[in-house]
Amino acid sequence: MIRRPILLTICLMATLTAFCQQPEKGKIFITVLNDKKLALENVSIDLLRRQDSSLISTQLTDSTGSTLFDNLPPGEYLCKVSSVNYNPWITGTLRINHEEQVLKVPTIILQSNSTTLKEVKVVARKPFVQQMTDKVVINVDAGITNAGATVMEVLEKSPGITIDKDGNISLKGRQGVSIMLDGKPTYLSGSDLVNLLTSMNANQLDQIEIMDNPPAKYDAAGNAGLINLKTKKNKQKGFNVNLNTSYTQGRYPKTNNSIQVNYRNGKFNVFASYGIIAFKGFTELYALRTYYKDDDKTVSSYLEQPTYIRSKGYNQTFRTGLDYYLSKKTTLGVTFTGLLLKRNTLSEGVAKWMDVNHVQDSVINTTSTSDVHWKNGGINLNLRHSFNANEELGADFDMIGYDINSDQYFNNTLPVPGGYTEEFKGTIPSQIHILSGKIDYSKSFASNLKFEGGWKSSHVATDNLANYYYKRDSIWEDDLGKSNHFLYTENIHAFYANLDKKWEKWNLQGGLRYEYTAYHANQLGNAIQKDSAFSRKYSSLFPTTFVSYKLDSINTFSLSIGRRIDRPPFQKLNPFIFILNKYTYEMGNPYYRPQFTWNFELSHSFKDMLITSVSYSETKDYFSQIFLADTSGHIIYTEGNLGRMRNLGLSVSLQISPAEWWTVSGSLDVNNKKIEGTVIKDYVSTITQASMTLNNQFHFNRGWSAELTGFYITKSQNDLQEVLQPTGQVSAGVAKQVLKNKGSLKLTARDIFYTQAMEGLTQFQHATEYFKLTRDSRVVTLAFSYRFGKLKPATSRSNGGAGDEMDRVGNGG
Repeated sequence: MIRRPILLTICLMATLTAFCQQPEKGKIFITVLNDKKLALENVSIDLLRRQDSSLISTQLTDSTGSTLFDNLPPGEYLCKVSSVNYNPWITGTLRINHEEQVLKVPTIILQSNSTTLKEVKVVARKPFVQQMTDKVVINVDAGITNAGATVMEVLEKSPGITIDKDGNISLKGRQGVSIMLDGKPTYLSGSDLVNLLTSMNANQLDQIEIMDNPPAKYDAAGNAGLINLKTKKNKQKGFNVNLNTSYTQGRYPKTNNSIQVNYRNGKFNVFASYGIIAFKGFTELYALRTYYKDDDKTVSSYLEQPTYIRSKGYNQTFRTGLDYYLSKKTTLGVTFTGLLLKRNTLSEGVAKWMDVNHVQDSVINTTSTSDVHWKNGGINLNLRHSFNANEELGADFDMIGYDINSDQYFNNTLPVPGGYTEEFKGTIPSQIHILSGKIDYSKSFASNLKFEGGWKSSHVATDNLANYYYKRDSIWEDDLGKSNHFLYTENIHAFYANLDKKWEKWNLQGGLRYEYTAYHANQLGNAIQKDSAFSRKYSSLFPTTFVSYKLDSINTFSLSIGRRIDRPPFQKLNPFIFILNKYTYEMGNPYYRPQFTWNFELSHSFKDMLITSVSYSETKDYFSQIFLADTSGHIIYTEGNLGRMRNLGLSVSLQISPAEWWTVSGSLDVNNKKIEGTVIKDYVSTITQASMTLNNQFHFNRGWSAELTGFYITKSQNDLQEVLQPTGQVSAGVAKQVLKNKGSLKLTARDIFYTQAMEGLTQFQHATEYFKLTRDSRVVTLAFSYRFGKLKPATSRSNGGAGDEMDRVGNGG
């Protein structure tokens, strides 16, 4: 069953290599200099249709002042060149036809319009946030405070994104976001996704794309949309190297280092990158549980649990590959990726039982350790072929593997005469194997009509083992009541078609995606547990619609509609228990079903600097954490489906330049959320919540720049039984270009006022829990980066693609 998609993909790739004599696709190459004949980097160039001046694409120039538009059908075009502090420029008519397929526009010289800051050397700069009607783009390197940060730390301050205490990511107040890496899903969820995002250097990323309602060519997973992490890809010919190193000091130190190497010529491109993070950190967790009698009003007892958690370890990431240009029309590529993670955690705390008058009854000392070893490797084979200027075919095949091992140890002691000591441990290995293949086809027609279609299949197999032991009379014995062995396989097959039509001031896009899912799970038994198994098959259609209307040169209206799905993470289907501490367990749910969401959004763009949108979404079988309590005082975390979630939202984003040296990007997202469902009893929860971000960038003379940024989240709610209190932070940084602008020094401070805590209240059956969690978030970082090599522009290599299954891998705890 697995061999067929592999053989089919390989055969299709081999067939494509035969098409090497087709006409070359249309290209337009542009170089922009200032009035001193120096290259201008990050100049915005709009490619327009000459007929109606409608926007086709926008590119930014590279460090040589150059950029390239490719995959252009025959027609007449214009290019509009604009940059802060320079007079705009519009080219004459640029014609692409069978005789003229590659156009090199004569070098454009922009004239400075600055008259007041005569001593300031004006340099075009890439904005930290680019607001577009269909997506938001975060330019990672443009944020000074991103130096030495992880990808997770960049995401938490990005517009519209919020992250809860467990690392779950929400977009505009809605959970269920699909995370992709270079257009391919990460195949991870829960704590494993958190490990990945906290293991990646932010300096390895070029951009972060945030899409609320992706078109049909993307997997339908992610009811709130998707976030695509785009790694850096050097476009210069010759040999080029980027070096990055940083030292961070909070309560504990951390160092973050990476290197990217690239060599490109006319026949091939070879690339490699390596990053390592060595860290120490802490988490302080305070929890106070209040237990009630059956009337849920009368207090019966309290349990206070302060805990201090120390962690240390290292993360290593690597990426290498080769693009081979079989001809001007065909590229064959291979990419290898890997991640090694080692994390040691020591948790020390007490469990203090008190009566209704807060008088101490007993105190139990709790200690636990966790050693996590994480290995991930992947290979992508990709082939891109252009039949002609209007027609393209691409194929991708991915093999991905995860090997995750976690060793746990728990010690609970009642330090009184006649007390006790109990010890137990667990060994939890997990293996995940993923195969994915896809083919994408696109064709443009002379009537401004474009068709896209494709196929994708994936196979996932997981093997999760949990062996628990308890110590009795100095001998470790099997704890068969908690041990389990869970096997899971899943196959997803998808087809999609998408039409995009442009005319005059209108743009209409409609797509339909079909996905078929079949999975089988097997819970292996032991001496006291019986075998069990369950299977399910289902299929669904996912339509998408996007309509935009350009009222005039400064106003554009757009409407998007789409249906999305979220499948349960693999490990969340495992019905057995995972131990968090003496009084807290986590358990899977074999009856977990997918959730489906309809998304609607109406937006208005004014001068591409102010974008306002109103959105509505409705989710059926809404995912939520469910919190249960047993008669012995244990709390059990699980997940399941509730009734419905309705979300009405308003989003406003603004980007302005109050002065030539000052750029401001801001966003505000307000949501009214209603969640209703049944957990022991009927719950209905309604809350209005908001999140806001503000980023100030300052650019001065002599290579100096600075940044002041922050975010704030009001009282919020994602799960039916849990409410989070407000949180936020302020960060600042200063940077200086050195070594003839080939290097930079950055000094940053994150969470200056130490306000980024997670605080909230959870409701259980006959109990509530107040919690507050703080981490080593107030830190100072000194970072240095340096680049050297040849700087000649070239086209970029293509990315591969895989399936949405990566978003759902989890280790259950």
